[in-house]
Amino acid sequence: MTHHASEIAVLSGSSHPDLARNIAKHAGVDLSPIEISTFADGEISVLIQESVRGKHTFVVQSVSLHPNEYLVELLIIIDALRRASAQSVTAVIPYFGYSRQDRKDKPRVPITARLVADLLEKAGVQHLFTMDLHAPQVQGFFNIPVDDLPGRIALIDALKSMTDAPDVVVAPDIGSVKTARKYASALNCDFVIIDKQRQKNDDVEILNIIGSVTGKNVLLADDVCSTGSTLVSAAKACHEKGARSVNAVVTHGLFVGDAITTIEDSQLDWILTTDTIPQTSRLTGTAKIKTCSIAPQFGDAIRCSTSHESISSRNHR
Repeated sequence: MTHHASEIAVLSGSSHPDLARNIAKHAGVDLSPIEISTFADGEISVLIQESVRGKHTFVVQSVSLHPNEYLVELLIIIDALRRASAQSVTAVIPYFGYSRQDRKDKPRVPITARLVADLLEKAGVQHLFTMDLHAPQVQGFFNIPVDDLPGRIALIDALKSMTDAPDVVVAPDIGSVKTARKYASALNCDFVIIDKQRQKNDDVEILNIIGSVTGKNVLLADDVCSTGSTLVSAAKACHEKGARSVNAVVTHGLFVGDAITTIEDSQLDWILTTDTIPQTSRLTGTAKIKTCSIAPQFGDAIRCSTSHESISSRNHR
């Protein structure tokens, strides 16, 4: 049974209202009005401005750039919806902040991805939509359905419309091997791995390229670009091994700190990313960042969810 649009409410937190508006449009509804403000001491206040009683509600919030503020805001919106008698609450988190903290890799550290999962469930989330979790096993931290949509669907469509088709897809580090292999398969390309050793969090040393990039158009593939150092070092290594050109594709373009300057000064021709994270004024002045929208995928997921259709069958490529 398909739910009428009047039974669906899509709401936006303050992290990425443009994307939320686009997702609502693709889901066939308008954004529901919500007032988000802060008290004088900085506490977040939320008022949902129309009735959501009995509705299937979807809250769009990317937990990025100001992750702590946006996470708490999301929890408060969820609580407001639950107390307003919404029939169901789905969190739509295009970029799932804290997903990189998914295990104890040294003594006395938290597993924050699990903590965030617990917080969302405790607040009242019954379903989660996200995209390209840094570690897919984070889904196992939840006791509710999780749909981890693949960002490569939109990115591959965008890549195929570009003129400089890649000859080889390169994994810039061991962690991105699965991602890169999927791109290589979809684009019918060769596949190469860069084996690197990370000295510090943002200081990368290239060790070895496993495979050949000589005379080829290279596409680096990864899930997240934060400081840009991994991609920039990989591009340098590929050029040193005789690559003709080097471009990159990443789902989540965080581009924090001096990332844009680092990318501008690098041997990368361009980076293609999605709009899971708002491409704000920090990207002005660079022609190297290209963006495609994943709003249709999330809008489609909302429609599938409310009409009891399979989401995975539409996102399997």
